[in-house]
Amino acid sequence: MATVSIRSLSKAYNKLTVIKDISAEIADGEFVVLVGPSGCGKSTLLRMIAGLEDISGGELAIDGVVVNDVSPKDRDIAMVFQNYALYPHMTVAQNMGFSLSLQKLDKATIARRVAETAEALGLTGLLERYPKQLSGGQRQRVATGRAIVRNPKVFLFDEPLSNLDAKLRVQMRTELKQLHQRLGVTSLYVTHDQIEAMTMADKIIVLRDGVIEQVGAPLELFDFPANVFVATFIGSPAMNLFEGQSDGTSVTLAGGARFTPPRTLPKGPITLGIRPENLEIAQDPAQAIAGTVAAIEPTGTETMLMVDVTGRQVTVLTRQRLALSPGAPIGLLPQLTHAHFFDAQGLRIA
Repeated sequence: MATVSIRSLSKAYNKLTVIKDISAEIADGEFVVLVGPSGCGKSTLLRMIAGLEDISGGELAIDGVVVNDVSPKDRDIAMVFQNYALYPHMTVAQNMGFSLSLQKLDKATIARRVAETAEALGLTGLLERYPKQLSGGQRQRVATGRAIVRNPKVFLFDEPLSNLDAKLRVQMRTELKQLHQRLGVTSLYVTHDQIEAMTMADKIIVLRDGVIEQVGAPLELFDFPANVFVATFIGSPAMNLFEGQSDGTSVTLAGGARFTPPRTLPKGPITLGIRPENLEIAQDPAQAIAGTVAAIEPTGTETMLMVDVTGRQVTVLTRQRLALSPGAPIGLLPQLTHAHFFDAQGLRIA
C-alpha cells in the first residue's frame, strides 16, 4: 500500500491546458473517486498517475518518492481500463498471470497467485475459458483480477463499469467496494457517475475543466457543497436552484415568493438551493412557489414531479400518491432547514 501526493500538477497539449495546477493527498488504503463531467480531465489525471501521460508541471509522489520521470512499469501500479483490454488469444488464467510471467516468476508461484485471486473473484471455474466466452461482468472480474494478482501499491480504475448494464453495474460496484475492504490497497477510481462516487468512495475529488472544485467525504459534499456546481452535480435527482434577492432577513425569489431563512444572509443577489426531496406541495399555492405540473413519474414507493416554474424545470420527489395531471397548478414550499444558499459568484454562504 502507498500514499499518493499530487502537488500543483498540470498537463498541457500545446496551448490547451487540461489539468490546471491541482493538488490533493490520497492516504494509504483510501478509496478515492475522481468524478466530474465528460472532458473535465479525470481520466487524464489518472493516466498521469499511471505514467501513461507526461507531466507538464508540478510533482507526483508515491510513498513519498517523486515519480515524474519513472516509467509506468516501475511505479508498482495496476490499472483497470474501461474496455477491459484482455488478450483474446489467452485464457483467463493466462490473462491474469501474464504480468507475473513478465516478472520472470516461476510457474508454481504464478499458478498459486492466479488461483487465489480467481477464488476471491469467483472465477475458479472460468480459468480455461477465453474472453469471447465470458459475459461483460466476467470480463470485468478478469481485468480486476489481472490487477490484483500483481499485489501493487496502488490500483487505478478508469470507468471500469461503464460498459455494463444498469443491474450489473450495481452488483459490480458492490463487489469492488467489498474487494477494497478486504485488500485495503490505495485506490483511485474515475467515473462520471456520481451515484458510483457516492456509494463507493471514502473520499471524492470533484473536477471541472481541469480544476478541483471540492474534496471531501461523500456525505460532506452532499450536505455542504462548496458551490453551485458541486451542489447540482452531487445528488440524484439534482438540486433545484432558485434565483432571488436577500434583504438580510428574508429572501424574495424571482417569481415573487418570499421566505424567511433560519439564519441571517448577506444582502444582494442570492441563489436558493433545495433538493427534490426537500420540496413540499403547498396546501395554499398562493403562499408558495407557483408552478405548473409538467410530468409525473410514479415509481411505486416514490413519485417524481417535473414542475414548470417561470420557464425552468423543477424536480419534486415525494412519497405521496398524488391525484395530479400535467397542466395542473401547484405550489411548492422549500424546507428551509434543509436549504442551501449561494452568493452571486455561486459560492456557498456558510
